[in-house]
Amino acid sequence: MTDFDFDLFVIGAGSGGVRAARMAALRGARVAIAEEYRVGGTCVIRGCVPKKFLVYAAAYGKAFKEAAGYGWSVGEVRHDWAKLCANLHDEVDRLSGIYWKNLSNSGVEIFQDRAELEDAHTVRLIAGGRTISARYILIAVGGAPARLGIEGDELAISSNEVFLLKQRPQRIVIAGGGYIACEFAQVFAGLGSEVCQIYRGDTVLRGFDDDVRAHIHDELKRSGVRVMTHANITRIEEAGDGARRVYTDTGEELTADVVIQAVGRVAHTQGLGLDKAGVETAADGAIIVDKFSKTNVDNIYAVGDVTNRINLTPVAIREGAAFAATVFGDDPTAFDHADVASAVFTQPPVGVVGLTEHEARKAYGAVDIYKATFKPMKNALSGSESRMLVKLVVKQDDQRVVGVHMAGDDSPEIIQAVGIAVKAGLTKQQFDATCAVHPTVAEELVTLKDKWTPPEIT
Repeated sequence: MTDFDFDLFVIGAGSGGVRAARMAALRGARVAIAEEYRVGGTCVIRGCVPKKFLVYAAAYGKAFKEAAGYGWSVGEVRHDWAKLCANLHDEVDRLSGIYWKNLSNSGVEIFQDRAELEDAHTVRLIAGGRTISARYILIAVGGAPARLGIEGDELAISSNEVFLLKQRPQRIVIAGGGYIACEFAQVFAGLGSEVCQIYRGDTVLRGFDDDVRAHIHDELKRSGVRVMTHANITRIEEAGDGARRVYTDTGEELTADVVIQAVGRVAHTQGLGLDKAGVETAADGAIIVDKFSKTNVDNIYAVGDVTNRINLTPVAIREGAAFAATVFGDDPTAFDHADVASAVFTQPPVGVVGLTEHEARKAYGAVDIYKATFKPMKNALSGSESRMLVKLVVKQDDQRVVGVHMAGDDSPEIIQAVGIAVKAGLTKQQFDATCAVHPTVAEELVTLKDKWTPPEIT
């Protein structure tokens, strides 16, 4: 080990890289980490954390309106975008500082520089010009927003730049139908912007359960978002005074102050030097790894979004911890990617765990479906027409609950606990044997009695 500058060099100081670096250092390894932007990665700096603050901000606007039904009289309501962003960035700075401090306190040497591979054991710091050798290299550079690749593409921003806007745009066009696009559509609609969301598919949230997709599509429209499906942006032009003119393949033209591209994310591997080290990648640029996050090169590993397995912050953290245990703890550990709960912070939000109905039918054939759509008790007085969806997917032969899908207030909080039950393989009968907490929306999970049967096709 002494032949190398470090036992481990980590490229990328996001959630997965930071966890791996700290856990390896605490096991006695000599560890260094390089980050070309800011310590904390996508989640802390330009993803989950700042986005959730915007979601909270938009939710307050909705709450002011709904409070009247509960006897509250609210005067003039105004929103200060600049103040929100200033407070948001202060908190992001604080969190990034904590990540830095935790790394430093663990004995990890931090390089604020872009690192690229020179060979299987060597990295080069681009700004500093230094080359560093390491016995093991961990790649945890995450992903980056995909681009439309059309004429005028440079006139649109990505999700990264949303948090840098100096003022809230009055008119916004959002390209995409995934969770990022849907979240930002409702954020800006909730803050008072005129929002048009353009998506090439038939409905939003591809990959989610069909009932959830339809439910959120309806809620987007209910919140004031104009959703254009079966449409693509073909060109973007300047329209004067900083505005943009958007052309679609349906022949419609739109004018917006800001165009946001939210058309997916890709592994951030371009220019990383993977070819020099002989690391294999998939067609989309993602690094190919085994269950222990090892690449085809024995001493090079990769975790997080750069591997395009499950692109979620908690998954990257668990993969990073598993890597450290495997390589530096003499404890081969493979993170189990099955039944990972996740959330979409639309308004109302989504919480899911396990298989969709379509996936379950494909995997098991016969399944039982239990579902309900209803107006939550809170909305009885608030005047809100927003609905709640609760759905259980049950494997018919052994009655194991293999999927839970929720859309409505508090769904992300509820699904965290329900994820334990699904991961543990509990049955519908065990759900039913659990006493309800009343009055809550979550009690529907243990009180659904009637199987859903699809309508006959005539």
